[in-house]
Amino acid sequence: MTKVFRFIVERLSEGSTIRGGIMLLTACGITLRPELQSAIIATGMTLAGLIGVLVSDAPAPAAE
Repeated sequence: MTKVFRFIVERLSEGSTIRGGIMLLTACGITLRPELQSAIIATGMTLAGLIGVLVSDAPAPAAE
């Protein structure tokens, strides 16, 4: 496995990366009705919180 590919896989397996991706998608600049915006924000925050609980931010052991 190349170093770049390994780096990308390691970053994508971190909870903070997943939460950041969800927050970025939640914050996309689309103009919607206020009720729909509130629902999308609440769903994104719920998913980010759930991932924060379920996914460890501890570094994975290095495979050699």
